[in-house]
Amino acid sequence: MRFILSTVLLAGLLACQTESIKAQNPDSVFPTAKQWNEGVVGWNLGNQLECSAANTESESFQLSCIEGSVNAETAWGNPRVTAKVIKAVKEAGFNAVRIPVRWQCHITNANAMSVDKEWVSRVKEVIDYCLREDMKVILNTHHDKWLEGRPTYEYKEENCRKLALLWMNIASEFGGYDERVAFAGTNEVHIRDNWGAPTAENLEVQNAYNQTFVDIVRSTGGKNLKRHLLVQTYVCNPDFGLDGQMIIPKDLPENGNDYMSVEFHYYQPWDYAGLGTQDIWNDEATLRAKFDKAAAQWGEAGLGVVIGEWGVTDHRSSASLEEVHENITYYCRVYVSEAMKRGFSTFVWDNNTFGLGMEKYGIFNRFKGMKVQAPWVLKGIMEGAGKQ
Repeated sequence: MRFILSTVLLAGLLACQTESIKAQNPDSVFPTAKQWNEGVVGWNLGNQLECSAANTESESFQLSCIEGSVNAETAWGNPRVTAKVIKAVKEAGFNAVRIPVRWQCHITNANAMSVDKEWVSRVKEVIDYCLREDMKVILNTHHDKWLEGRPTYEYKEENCRKLALLWMNIASEFGGYDERVAFAGTNEVHIRDNWGAPTAENLEVQNAYNQTFVDIVRSTGGKNLKRHLLVQTYVCNPDFGLDGQMIIPKDLPENGNDYMSVEFHYYQPWDYAGLGTQDIWNDEATLRAKFDKAAAQWGEAGLGVVIGEWGVTDHRSSASLEEVHENITYYCRVYVSEAMKRGFSTFVWDNNTFGLGMEKYGIFNRFKGMKVQAPWVLKGIMEGAGKQ
């Protein structure tokens, strides 16, 4: 009965939102998603606020708030985020930060999906670091495994209900922020260890997540009526959203598609960008074709496009390291410039991990005063953005 009652109450909240929304309509003019994305050269605060709490299993579906979970941002070995971290990112030329956040290890009441107030305060503190530097922000749900790891009919209704409650709480807590702060509903939804093509069932669940997210955020009114919202393709792979696989959520009638972006991640070719087994990249045609298709199908529908994650791991096999780094600079320059030509925003992944091999995406060394330890990456990004 509790599950049914919660669902009914939630449906009622959405059904009666119209009059309250009219009463809370914000006076300020919010930028469209395309306007928000224009000129954005973003950076990911990777492996920090999306960590599982210390001594907990990262892939667990459990909703809890164990003692000390507020310190989860250091659980994967990175130091605590400071204002100096964000200031260094701004001074390097970035103008936006994507803040991945795991909420499931900070849930104080699983029935209401309420979030630990101390964790909310910490997330706000990090957002404030960014806004003080006049940087745009994306706030998301990231590594919430109960949601990401179960895109099946068995859990669809339960997960949509929990997602709605969670985002009702997040949107209410963070709804006072201005138009620089965008919300993103999910992240890389997939069956564990299966990054391949989705079934019709998987796609239907991801599409339901997106619609639930848009509905509930808009229902909270105020600045959230026209806040930039990001919806995702399945596993954030563009190939699993193009050609009608992703159903664009219905926004408020007066919004149309103007205040939503499609988010995808693009670490391609994976042998080069992720595994590091391919030394040299020179396939501009494939990248341009993919970006063209996204622009044609989503951009022309009025939606913004956000590349929420991308990057190139540091690597070397047969070529010299100097040659590899020169090629990485070239890749980054082409990637960012081609994205910006189409109005896409980009957010490079930085996990503060260095060395040669798979997923060594570190750019700034957070242990060494934010020293730029991958200048070949930064150089390419800023050249692509026209900042060098």
